[in-house]
Amino acid sequence: MSGALPAGTDYVVVGAGSAGCALAARLSEDPAVRVVLLEAGARDWNPWLHVPIGYAKTMYHPTLSWNLMTEAEPELEGRRIPWPRGRVLGGSSAINGLLYVRGQHADYDHWRQLGCTGWSFEDVLPCFRRAEDQERGADDLHGSGGPLAVSDLRERNPLALAFIEAAVELGFPRNPDFNGPTQEGAGLYQVTARGGWRCSAAKAYLRPAAKRPNLLVVTGAQSTGLVLEGRRAAGVRLRRDGAEHVLRATREVILCGGAIASPHLLLLSGIGPAEHLRETGIAVAHDLPGVGRNLQDHFQARLAFRVTKPVSLNTKRHSLFGRFLMGAGFALRRTGPLTVSAGTAGLFARVLPGSETPDVQYHFLPFSTDKTMLELHPFPGLTISACQLRPESRGSITLRSPDPGEKAVIHANYLATETDRRCMVEGVKLGRRLAATRAMAPWIAGEVIPGAEHATDDEILGFIRRTGSTIYHPSGTCRMGGDPESVVDPALRVRGIEGLRVADASIMPTVVSGNTNAACIMIGEKCADLVRAEARQRLAA
Repeated sequence: MSGALPAGTDYVVVGAGSAGCALAARLSEDPAVRVVLLEAGARDWNPWLHVPIGYAKTMYHPTLSWNLMTEAEPELEGRRIPWPRGRVLGGSSAINGLLYVRGQHADYDHWRQLGCTGWSFEDVLPCFRRAEDQERGADDLHGSGGPLAVSDLRERNPLALAFIEAAVELGFPRNPDFNGPTQEGAGLYQVTARGGWRCSAAKAYLRPAAKRPNLLVVTGAQSTGLVLEGRRAAGVRLRRDGAEHVLRATREVILCGGAIASPHLLLLSGIGPAEHLRETGIAVAHDLPGVGRNLQDHFQARLAFRVTKPVSLNTKRHSLFGRFLMGAGFALRRTGPLTVSAGTAGLFARVLPGSETPDVQYHFLPFSTDKTMLELHPFPGLTISACQLRPESRGSITLRSPDPGEKAVIHANYLATETDRRCMVEGVKLGRRLAATRAMAPWIAGEVIPGAEHATDDEILGFIRRTGSTIYHPSGTCRMGGDPESVVDPALRVRGIEGLRVADASIMPTVVSGNTNAACIMIGEKCADLVRAEARQRLAA
């Protein structure tokens, strides 16, 4: 699985995140091909990467996260928004909130309608099922025995159960499976965990493949550019241990760096909008205007409430005895607050007139904070996060300079449209109505954030502008499509460049309606199918 960097291989996969781990592992199932997986980060040895609630310590870690920042956001009063992205084996699947949400069936059917042949829900369902080891067992929509563990929560806080009852009280249906026939309704999330431990893409896919002699995983390898021979990608330039290397690919280079790193590497290699490349001092290898455009992300606003009873994680976190019980529960039984994901109960709801499917997702958390989980409120609290599922706003990824060591320029362009602003305001208002139900009344002492002074729609929007943040789902910057303006075609091949594909969240034409990790793993599985099918066709020709 590790060793000296070779001069060449059949396939080079850049980025050991959700899609990259799945893709590299699947390609290496064929012993006749050699696969090298490049990861800029380190091995996943930090113990907090494997404890579910460890995201509180790793998401903004100085070395395990890229700790990116947007530029000043015009609609957010000029604030810059932190964008953590995983810099470790497993990528963001190693530091995320563990939620397993595929999105709506209609999301993928819409991709197909946009010209992405082979990407309808019916088309991608086999990839989801093949990846999944569903704790509840297999059925028409779920798989068992796959590499990715999907399990029920091991900690069922009474606050989360009350939140579900609150949604039912307001007329929303119960939904025991957000990845079932329909997404709408309230229920408990499932998580990517097995036996109380996180199941990142690295743990799911790379550990079972570790002994394969044809798979080499290289950590600490920062890719700096593509080796182009005319209009063909012949390899990757990379920096490792202070030295420059070239790794050649006899078959293909496949970028799996995510919605920021993949377009960034294309731009550094001279593939992108010609005018921008020239302005930045990059020689134009291929004018592909869509690279870095179409950036989408889910935006959230968090409501916090003071709790009447000591069942909040805040109480346990601030008590020496509570911390002892949390540690003991996890050590002895793999249960308790240390298994809590970034959302225990959830609700998918429609808040805008005319929405045929849910347009807002709620993450319910049995704790509250102004900043990160390392700084919980000193009183017992809970959080209701409202997140718009299908934003209209579009941003961009561009170069700051030709230096590969410089981070990309991120313009998220949040709240750029009236629909996005209205959806977020209505999402906050529904969050308040949930907290005001009879089901929640015994648990809630009062609203802390935003507070009663934010009463009108304009005041609520002002609160959202001042405090709203990413929910960590950037996508769309190497858009897939059937049109010549798309960056990749439905086989994920970069238009105009041979031997080069992209397979990660950047290829999504529109962001899926939910958390993106499951969809990214599916994209890795789907890409492996596409690559192997073309290889078989070449052999048969």
